[in-house]
Amino acid sequence: MKENRLLVFTLAAVGTGFVCGLLLRQFNFSDDVRNLIGFPGEIFMQVLKLMVLPLIFSSLISSLGQMDGSKSGKMSVIAIAYYLTTAIIASCIAVTIVFLFHPGNPEIKKGNLNEAIVEGDSSLSALDSLLDLLRNMFPQNIVEATMYRAQTAFVVVRKKIVKNGTIDEPVLLKKTIKLTQGTNILGLIVFCTGFGIIISKLGGKVQVIIEFFIVLDKVVMKFITVLMWFSPFGIVSLIASSILDIDDLYKMMTAMALYLFTVLTCLFLHCVVAIPSLYYFLTKKNPIDVAKGMAQPFVTAIGTASSGASLPQAISCVEENLKVDSRIAGFIMPLGNTINMDGTALYEAVAVIFIAQLNNVDLSFAQVITIW
Repeated sequence: MKENRLLVFTLAAVGTGFVCGLLLRQFNFSDDVRNLIGFPGEIFMQVLKLMVLPLIFSSLISSLGQMDGSKSGKMSVIAIAYYLTTAIIASCIAVTIVFLFHPGNPEIKKGNLNEAIVEGDSSLSALDSLLDLLRNMFPQNIVEATMYRAQTAFVVVRKKIVKNGTIDEPVLLKKTIKLTQGTNILGLIVFCTGFGIIISKLGGKVQVIIEFFIVLDKVVMKFITVLMWFSPFGIVSLIASSILDIDDLYKMMTAMALYLFTVLTCLFLHCVVAIPSLYYFLTKKNPIDVAKGMAQPFVTAIGTASSGASLPQAISCVEENLKVDSRIAGFIMPLGNTINMDGTALYEAVAVIFIAQLNNVDLSFAQVITIW
């Protein structure tokens, strides 16, 4: 009964946030007042993100520590194969729908969105992105990984060249590896996975360590359960503040209406048609039962615009509502939250082709396949 009340309150918070944002736009608030409106939501997001690291450490290590190493390996392979399949489906839906709807009308660029189009070329290749992914999987310092992640970047270098008695200083771009702010979740997951598998093989010698992480996991989950009762207030604040920050809501909606409709159509087809169909095909079970059990984290993710922020609640719902073994939920959910990026794959495919259409760029079949 409590879960149902919380779900109702969260749904009401989403609607209330939109209404409050639209009503408050009638007043010409200063930046300070807007910041105050968004402040409760900012604190709520910070506390939610605060719980992600303890949750990953406790859930992954406690889950794998209680599991047989061979079973966890098999489970990982199945999970990653599933994530890859859903990402391919999402990209395929996005590419198909964006060509059918053709939201990128070049006339838009001549009108309202000149400032939104960014000229220039990022010199980073797909290989750079792949190498960054591998670098982040194996961080050199576990403490550093909680605050920074590796990323390839180009820095400006001026080099003096003497030619024919004159000194020239061309501006060169040099590729380098930089540490950027942000938690290296992937590296932490790899570390916790290895740590959990090792202690599972040591048996009774490390039972105290396993028990410690099991208790820590229960403490974190209890903390999150209490915290989620404050989520309606945070969601109202976040949504209202986001609407207030839009300079011209009408102009944005009219200029981007077809683009927005294209993205939402792709998300609908993926979430409501493709994924439930795949679930039924693989399990022969009713996907509606899963949707009911996961309604709360779905709404939280919409309100906070963060899948990471909804991770603690998602793990709780999987264990309590769907009755999934806590060892499986504690391992698969953080892994999926990090590498299962269906929404990102879908949105970026739409965005790239939309920009190409906006600039009258005809994409070849090979380019479309590359985007996909």
